[in-house]
Amino acid sequence: MTRVELKNMAKEQIQGKIGILFLIFLIIAIIGAGSALVPVVGWFAAIVIMPAFNISLCMIFLGLTKNEDISVGDAFKGFNITGKAVWLNIITNFFVFLWSLLLVIPGIIKVFSYAAAPFILADNPELTAREALSESKQIMDGRKLDLFILVLSFVLWYLLCLITGGIAYIYVKPYFEATITNFYNEIKDKKIEAEVIENN
Repeated sequence: MTRVELKNMAKEQIQGKIGILFLIFLIIAIIGAGSALVPVVGWFAAIVIMPAFNISLCMIFLGLTKNEDISVGDAFKGFNITGKAVWLNIITNFFVFLWSLLLVIPGIIKVFSYAAAPFILADNPELTAREALSESKQIMDGRKLDLFILVLSFVLWYLLCLITGGIAYIYVKPYFEATITNFYNEIKDKKIEAEVIENN
């Protein structure tokens, strides 16, 4: 699937859902920013709350790509696997940090190598954080540059967010997240197809 196709699909998926998605992003932003202002609690928010919210967003957009209904309460779905979300965030940042010590480029490569891990964990909550990370490295093999270019294609959209004082973010953020989720679904489906062919 081309970048244009992934983006067009995302536009259709978020149509009519911008309001509820904005509300969910707003709740997460308020809780995250509010917690960060409180001593000690800010560290707790960064280490525990935000990784769980990240998994929640992956779950929401995975559901969105399957035409599932969305509710404000979905913002807290990731808290069912908070421990795994926290551990995934810790080990991902740790490995990216280690690779970044070599040079900046290896660190960036690893960021994209591990990019699918939150989606994998959200899609398969029974997996461990290490399994999700390992699976991400496998399905992102040969696709890291594709994701990098896809992310890069949103630069002008985020520039528009700056120009409009953040107003365009209401549309751009869901559009971006849905597109990235579609990318994940595509590489996941191709992996499943390859496994079926190999087993036959």
